[in-house]
Amino acid sequence: MKKGTIHHQEAFLNHIADRLGRKRRTKGVKRPKWSTLPQWNVYQGHSPEQLVDVLKEQCQSIHTDVEETTIRNLPHVVSEVITRYQGKKIVTWDDPRFEEFGLQSYLEKNLPEQGAEVHVWDENRSREKNIQIAERAEIGITFSDITLAESGTVVLFSDKGKGRSVSLLPENYIAIIPKSTIVPRMTQAAHEIHKRVEKGDPVASCVNFISGPSNSADIEMSLVVGVHGPVKVTYVIVTDR
Repeated sequence: MKKGTIHHQEAFLNHIADRLGRKRRTKGVKRPKWSTLPQWNVYQGHSPEQLVDVLKEQCQSIHTDVEETTIRNLPHVVSEVITRYQGKKIVTWDDPRFEEFGLQSYLEKNLPEQGAEVHVWDENRSREKNIQIAERAEIGITFSDITLAESGTVVLFSDKGKGRSVSLLPENYIAIIPKSTIVPRMTQAAHEIHKRVEKGDPVASCVNFISGPSNSADIEMSLVVGVHGPVKVTYVIVTDR
């Protein structure tokens, strides 16, 4: 991807410093160390099982179904959810975890034998074509990279084979949540992203935080589901350790 050109950066930053009434600082900037960090206290000491309980309880409030399973039974559970959604057009990420968690064969062989169309987001295909496939799909399936128990949120790191349209455009969405990805709240997710940046590790240019199906409410607080995203969402929690 061709990088963009930044114009007038120095003048812009100098102008901001001038409006703040000080000279612009170009070095010696350190992250502040706070004496109290209350955000880390929420669900502190919770076991993985307790965090799963927090997540499941929150999912009741965000109109999201939850299934729990093992890696061995994951294909069976995903099959049940797909049957429940009555979806025949499915789109997934190009993600090695589908193979690692035993789903690849099911998606490539079993589903087509049942008359379903399964498309994988293909970086070699045009962006427009990938989006068209996602638009026509009845079910989108991705893995969660980080999962926030407190808000029932899956965090998705977009990549070459991981278009955000897979979780956004289909009518139904299935998020596969490895139990090891569940953390208490946004605090831990932001900390993980900061650590990757500081280490120089690649970080997705687009990080999506998705909390259940699309929800919108007008001025009278009448809730409408599915205005700008999936109408139905299922989280499949997988014991992976």
